[in-house]
Amino acid sequence: MSEHEPMSFYDEIGGHETFVRLVDVFYDGVASDAVLKPMYPEEDLGPAKQRLLMFLEQYWGGPTTYSQERGHPRLRMRHMPFHVNPDARDRWLSHMRAAVDALDLPPLHEATLWDYLNRAAHAMVNTFERSPSEPGGIGPAPTGRAEVPLTPRTKES
Repeated sequence: MSEHEPMSFYDEIGGHETFVRLVDVFYDGVASDAVLKPMYPEEDLGPAKQRLLMFLEQYWGGPTTYSQERGHPRLRMRHMPFHVNPDARDRWLSHMRAAVDALDLPPLHEATLWDYLNRAAHAMVNTFERSPSEPGGIGPAPTGRAEVPLTPRTKES
């Protein structure tokens, strides 16, 4: 890097070690989450951790390993097989919030990272219904077109 080239966000927040910590703390939470854990195809979360690590590092200006190994991220397409509802999003954000907090970043860096993660989580929601086969609404998306209720649901319905 030349002295006139600005540092990437990846480098500014500590590079590889920072992103490893973020992903490790996040997946520690996911591993014990009865709603999110079924979303991951491998029993061992190691492959999922590696995919998220590579994606985040590349997004923030680190190594481009993700694209070299997996091609374009296509996040919405890759999440489409799963029934991602607002409960799943909120649980994901809760575990990611704990992971971001564990980094103890300067406020501007923390806000920049959190803003992206929050927007990305909201963009992955692909249904507002619970899956009938999963208590938390996570799992392979039902086949066919999902019907959206025209009236709000109550706890009794």
